[in-house]
Amino acid sequence: MKRQWRNIIGQFAIEGLPIEVSSIGNGLINDTFLVRTVEEDVPDYILQRINSTIFTDVGLMQRNIERVTDHIRQKLVARGESDIDRKVLRFIKTKSGQTYCHIDDDYWRMSVYIKDSQSFEEVTPEFAYLTGKAFSDFQNMLSDLPGEPLGNTIPDFHNMEFRLKQLQEAVRDDRAGRLAKMQPIVNEILARGNDMCLAERMGREGTLPRRITHCDTKVNNMLFDHNGKFLCVIDLDTTMPGFVLSDFGDFIRTAANTGAEDDKDLDRVKVNMEVFRSFTKGYLEGSKPFITETEVKMLPYGAKLLTYMQTVRFLTDYLNGDTYYKIKYPEHNYDRTMAQYTLLKSIESHESEMNDFINTLL
Repeated sequence: MKRQWRNIIGQFAIEGLPIEVSSIGNGLINDTFLVRTVEEDVPDYILQRINSTIFTDVGLMQRNIERVTDHIRQKLVARGESDIDRKVLRFIKTKSGQTYCHIDDDYWRMSVYIKDSQSFEEVTPEFAYLTGKAFSDFQNMLSDLPGEPLGNTIPDFHNMEFRLKQLQEAVRDDRAGRLAKMQPIVNEILARGNDMCLAERMGREGTLPRRITHCDTKVNNMLFDHNGKFLCVIDLDTTMPGFVLSDFGDFIRTAANTGAEDDKDLDRVKVNMEVFRSFTKGYLEGSKPFITETEVKMLPYGAKLLTYMQTVRFLTDYLNGDTYYKIKYPEHNYDRTMAQYTLLKSIESHESEMNDFINTLL
C-alpha cells in the first residue's frame, strides 16, 4: 500500500491491518474509497476525502453528523433493535479524538463499511414504499434531537430564493458564453420563480416548520441488505435544518424518474406515478408522529420544487462554465439541465393526480 494511504489511514484508530484501497461509489462531491483489512474478524472501512471547497466548515459538519448518528443509535437501542451497527453509520475517531483529520490541503474521515449492503440507482414501487417509511422514520427519530439546532453545512443549500439569485447572476455574467444557447429555457425557468419561492415565504411566516432534514435523498444514499430490507440512510453531510418538502421532493426527483438524471434521450424521462404513490403511502405512514396538515398537502409541490431547484442548479453551473459539479464530458451539465427540466414538466402535468392521491390517503 502506498505511503500516502498509510499516512492517512494511520491517523485513525482502526482495527486490523489495512492492505488495499480502492475507489468506490459515484458521488459528485466527495471522493470515496474502500479500505480492505487483512483479518476476517475485523471490519473494512470507508475512507472519504471531504470536498472542503463545498463544505467550508468541516468541523461543524462532523459535529452535526456525530450528534445525528449518536441520537439515532440511542433511538434504535431504546426500540430494542438488533444489529444496530448495520442500521446507523459509525465513524472512526482519530488518535486525537476527532472524526476527521487534516493532512496538507485535504480533510479525511473514516467510517465502518457495512458488509453485505447494497444501494440502488432505481427503485421499484415495493422498495419505494419501504423507503418512504424508513426515510420519514429518519426524520421522526431526529424530531426531538436535544440541544442547539444543527448548523448549516452549506448555507442556503435548499433556499430557492438563493438559488434563483445565483442563476440570475450567472445569466448576467455569462462567463462561459453559453447564454444565447440557453436563453429560451432560462426564460421559462425564471417565469416560474415566484411560485417556486413559496416555501421560503411560508417559512418566514411560520406556517411551514423547519425540521432536521437529510437534504440529499438520492436513491443511492440509502443502504439495503441483500434481501432488500432497508438498513440505514447514508451520506449525512447535508443533514441540517430544512423543510420536509426537500427530502420528500428530492426522493421523487431521483427515484421516480423513469430516465437518468443526465439522460440524453428525453423521451425516457418522466415521473413514475407508481413509485410516487408507493413512496408517498410509506412516507405518510412513517411521518404521522410529527407531520402537519400543511406539510402533507404541500408534498406534491415539494416534488415540483426540488426538481425545479436542481434544474436551476445544473443550469447555473452550465452557464458558469462547470465550476461546481464534476462533469464527464463538456456538455454534461447541459444534458443534466435538459433532463431535469423535462422531469419538471412531467411532474407539473401530474400535480393534480398527486394531490388527488394524497387526498384519498387522508
